[in-house]
Amino acid sequence: YRFAAACGHTVEPPRGVLTPLVTREAWPAALAGLTLKNVVLSAARGGRTLHRSEPGELLFTHFGVSGPLVLALSSRLADDPAGVALSIDLKPGLDAQRLDARLLRDLEQNRQRRLRGALHALLPERLLLSVLAVAGVDADKPAAALTRGERQAVGAALKALPLTVAGARPVEEAIVTRGGVSVREVLPGSMASRRVAGLYFAGELLDTDAVTGGYNLQIAWSTGALAGRSVCSNG
Repeated sequence: YRFAAACGHTVEPPRGVLTPLVTREAWPAALAGLTLKNVVLSAARGGRTLHRSEPGELLFTHFGVSGPLVLALSSRLADDPAGVALSIDLKPGLDAQRLDARLLRDLEQNRQRRLRGALHALLPERLLLSVLAVAGVDADKPAAALTRGERQAVGAALKALPLTVAGARPVEEAIVTRGGVSVREVLPGSMASRRVAGLYFAGELLDTDAVTGGYNLQIAWSTGALAGRSVCSNG
């Protein structure tokens, strides 16, 4: 980057993207290592929705959250992630009405059990305990004693489990780098510099990045191959 800048190129400040996110809440640490599949992750700031994912995977960690859904979201939040409100839909296949019916059925079938046991088929135990805590419901309460309001609170937590982003993990844990040489100063057909003859750029030296899914590797391979061929062609 310093060499490119010394050659007169515009270099956008590099920073890590596709990074795990740190949460203000401490409860994810109790779920560290737990992977959720087919959940939906949403993000908002000031009441305005920034992102809503397709169903995918999310991983709880000792510092917050990671996994494909989080990494993809972090790319959108790279410049200012702190304070973003996250919401995890743990049951995206059920709307609120159908989920409430499911809760009623499980509670009715397990009336003599405590909630932690009555709802055991709904979620892994560690996650269930966290959901009940977020909903403000005692996990050891008898299922038969659960009020309508408490049941609705549990349902709300299942459909929108809240977290708040404190920040992103260090750049050393990022998958790719955002920033680098401005692509406006590079010829797209050869990767040659528009400023200095005989100078070529490729990969993460360029200010370009993409979401997860192999796209960043493809950028590196394609720009590297093109730059190499261009060097050989031009002697």
